[in-house]
Amino acid sequence: MQAGQLKHTIDIQIALNSQDSYGAPAQEWVTFLSGIRASVEPGSGREFFAAQQVNSELTHLVKMRYRVGIKSEMRIKFGNRYFDIKESPKDVKEANRELHLMCRELIP
Repeated sequence: MQAGQLKHTIDIQIALNSQDSYGAPAQEWVTFLSGIRASVEPGSGREFFAAQQVNSELTHLVKMRYRVGIKSEMRIKFGNRYFDIKESPKDVKEANRELHLMCRELIP
């Protein structure tokens, strides 16, 4: 992977389960890795009807250098946009050099 292909900067976040001031379960996202150079490439898009609303969904492929500890339960922050990691990260050619993350961006 050439450095020139990594033209975007992303943060990887992880969810922490906690309780709010009333004792109800709450989920808070905190930064796991920050300032990661990556390539965010748009894939396909679709519209679907759920909860009596029309919603849009875009999929993206995020390519980055290999990092240990990234899981499908995490999400990516790209500017003011958020991407859920849809499946386990793919270690390209099992070489521990490049990761591919299939992500989903929900647009309300």
